[in-house]
Amino acid sequence: MFFVGDRAKMRFMQVRSIRFFGSALFLFLCGELLAANSPEIPVVDGGLGSCRADFTVKDGSDKPIYNAKIHVTIKYGFLNKRKAELEVGTNSDGKASVTGLPNLPKRPLEFIVKSGTVEKTVTDDPSDTCNATFDVTLAVH
Repeated sequence: MFFVGDRAKMRFMQVRSIRFFGSALFLFLCGELLAANSPEIPVVDGGLGSCRADFTVKDGSDKPIYNAKIHVTIKYGFLNKRKAELEVGTNSDGKASVTGLPNLPKRPLEFIVKSGTVEKTVTDDPSDTCNATFDVTLAVH
């Protein structure tokens, strides 16, 4: 009788240890997946074409700037009477995108990138570079 009790106790310990290691493995794998995901890139859509501009904004020490504002005014239509003003803030990686830019604007677009009191203007002509990428450094001089 003593032998049967030890055997049942040993099975219980084996099942418990398998569950523990299975749970630990599951949490480890989920943690890796969550850590690998970078923050979602904020996007603003102008709805005027198929071009886009992707931005990465950093400070003078090459660190990403969170919530740097990227502003653009797009004039379009007959005699440029209509305009669309777009603004987006960067994520914690300093990234943001502006989509839906016109393929053939009458003038190059001027993007104003601003964080605090520091500001920089970036010019882009979507008819030359429809999918532009900009690395912008904002530094106090």
